[in-house]
Amino acid sequence: MTVLVFGQTGQVARELARRAPDAVYLGRAQADLSDPAACTAAIRAHAPDVVINAAAYTAVDRAETDEAAALQVNGAAPGAMAQACADLGIPFLHVSTDYVFDGSGTAPWTPEDPVAPLGAYGRSKLAGEQAVRAAGGRHVILRTSWVFSAHGANFVKTMLRLGADRPALRVVADQIGGPTPAGGIAGALLTMADALRQGAAGGTYHYAGAPDTSWACFARETFAQAGLAVTVEDIPTEAYPTPARRPLNSRLDCATLADFGIARPDWQQALAEVVSELKGI
Repeated sequence: MTVLVFGQTGQVARELARRAPDAVYLGRAQADLSDPAACTAAIRAHAPDVVINAAAYTAVDRAETDEAAALQVNGAAPGAMAQACADLGIPFLHVSTDYVFDGSGTAPWTPEDPVAPLGAYGRSKLAGEQAVRAAGGRHVILRTSWVFSAHGANFVKTMLRLGADRPALRVVADQIGGPTPAGGIAGALLTMADALRQGAAGGTYHYAGAPDTSWACFARETFAQAGLAVTVEDIPTEAYPTPARRPLNSRLDCATLADFGIARPDWQQALAEVVSELKGI
């Protein structure tokens, strides 16, 4: 199976490269997602068996004042990729986010629940989902949340950096979700890609770590596993204002992963592996 991946330095792309080193990985220099036509041309030039889009505009707060750029990268580019794949009759896999939901209630969001993004980033990701579906090809849209790894910028690395210098930190405790290892996402994408190649129907799926927790509890576990004596003070979202509103409820119902024989990952176990890797760097 020849795999073409959009993304090279992001968390999921880096983990895909570990698991599928023979795949072709396109960074911004090879295919700039701000130019959807370049993405289409890359797919046609490489003629792969399957395409995975692991690249995105992920600056949630900056998107509030840069929505046009976010829409181009997260909306138009995936749509162009999906259309090229549909025309060539090959599967397309696309990573999306819990930010397409408004974060209301406490029940885990199912793939079929109504979407209502709170901000520009969520709207741009929703636009991408809609464009992928509209292309009409065989596809998987994999929504995920709270991604972490030993690479790039993420919550775990931020906590470890701050915790190395501070005895106490204030962390939001009323946002609830499933921390998700990028390595797990990569593995799920490759499993789904193989299934699509063998005729699976595809659709929209959720993949998030278990058990659900708060950012504050996630921080405590991070410090505990790293051996850092940092006191975490629980604070509400309104005590930590940001340009973009964050969903309070990011719980994702992942039951339909069973279609592919995939289970939710244990984020605490994955966190231990990430912390160990970071200590070795």
